[in-house]
Amino acid sequence: MAVSLTVPVGSDHQLARLLQIGIVLEEVVEARASKHATDAEADLTDDVRAMLDDAAAESAAHRDRLEELVEELDAETVAFEEIEALVEAQYEADEDFDGVLYDQLCNEETAYKFYDDLIEAVEASDVQFGIDRDRLLETLATIREEEAEGVEEVTELMEERR
Repeated sequence: MAVSLTVPVGSDHQLARLLQIGIVLEEVVEARASKHATDAEADLTDDVRAMLDDAAAESAAHRDRLEELVEELDAETVAFEEIEALVEAQYEADEDFDGVLYDQLCNEETAYKFYDDLIEAVEASDVQFGIDRDRLLETLATIREEEAEGVEEVTELMEERR
């Protein structure tokens, strides 16, 4: 199942796969942020714990928006397990990073880069999708902006701790 963001999106089926990858990325971010926020052994400040809770909630909202887009497409979806394996291989979603904030920063940056690349691939496409292109791009751009804000928030927290 080769899905690339280096070429224009060529079909509803390919778009659905890419959106599914986004859904899994959001699940990874949500799960990791929730895990860190509830880790009793982690020595987290209230602002870090609040940021992690917010990141988990934001990822859940992103996942819901992406799932709505996938449902509108008249395309066959791919088994969750296949997408999950692809995400882990492509985006190192199963990696452990040194420190809660660094881990969250890597997750936010990965999601931002994914949406940035996906927007570029959709914009480069001349295919007529089964969903409104403007709404698709607006949704993806909004999610990308929220990921950028997440990167900024984590970076600020990291700088405060130096």
